[in-house]
Amino acid sequence: MVIDTERDHYQVIYVGWDDIRRVCSSVVHIDIINDKIWIQYDGCSQPVAEALLEAGITKDMIVLGFHPEEVRQYTGFAVY
Repeated sequence: MVIDTERDHYQVIYVGWDDIRRVCSSVVHIDIINDKIWIQYDGCSQPVAEALLEAGITKDMIVLGFHPEEVRQYTGFAVY
């Protein structure tokens, strides 16, 4: 887990072995930018955005940063 409260950068990662090969990958990557939650990567089985909505965070406070800017306007979430 990477928690950087000074820069509002948060990541859950996994590190381990696949037989003889070392593996390391991000599970979820979130940044807080201009008071909005930017989901930069979501590799969870339940979308992080859904969990945030269930926790009472509104769609206008969540940016799906893994989508290109021109696509975000169609997601129902914040654009930036």
